Amino acid sequence: MTDRTGDPRIRVAVADDQELIRSAVSAMIEAHDDLDLVLEASDGAELLESLRARRVDVVLMDIRMPRLDGIAATERLVAAHPGTRVLVLTTYDLDEYVFAAIRAGASGFLTKDASSEELAAAIRAVHVGDAVVAPRATASLIDFVARAPEPPDHDALLARFTPRERDVLMALLTGASNDVIAARLHLTGNTVKTHLKSILSKLALPDRVHVVIWGFEHGLAGPKGGRESDSSRGNEPPPSLV
Repeated sequence: MTDRTGDPRIRVAVADDQELIRSAVSAMIEAHDDLDLVLEASDGAELLESLRARRVDVVLMDIRMPRLDGIAATERLVAAHPGTRVLVLTTYDLDEYVFAAIRAGASGFLTKDASSEELAAAIRAVHVGDAVVAPRATASLIDFVARAPEPPDHDALLARFTPRERDVLMALLTGASNDVIAARLHLTGNTVKTHLKSILSKLALPDRVHVVIWGFEHGLAGPKGGRESDSSRGNEPPPSLV
């Protein structure tokens, strides 16, 4: 996305109640020429107020903040500014925080010990519509959402999708990348992207991580779903939610 002034840099905001953390994160952002720090806030309320006058592409959001915490701020921000992406930064990688942040609309989750390069890569990823989950938080996320009860009728749940969209969806729920899905289903990469776009639209979800969560919540993936056997996956690399 290019700024109205023609500046191609990604406009970033940081919301954290600790000044030292804000300073450290800000320094990491400013070390990258394609990132532009345009806003700092000490809590969610200050962030939302400041966003009324400033356009931001990606917000780095702390979870535990006074007045308005990062979960509530994310939910309100996504509703008011659908074009702005949220990347949650927190000291904690407990499952309830991961789950709540993504359910609130966050597109990514990283712990605060991420390196400057990891942070920059995550900002770029969520900016273009991808999703990011910190590797050590991924297992917690899957374990947490896999506890949801299984729905009574999978066929009714999938009725909104075309047969090919169902194939892509079920492959996606294994954590497969677009390239792996294309190879597995003998499709082109562009065709997979088209089906994924349709799936996201029909589910009214922002990205593939939320689709995976939806699948686990409804018993279509993980221990309850198990619609695709491990043997059918051959020697493909381990799945990733990103």
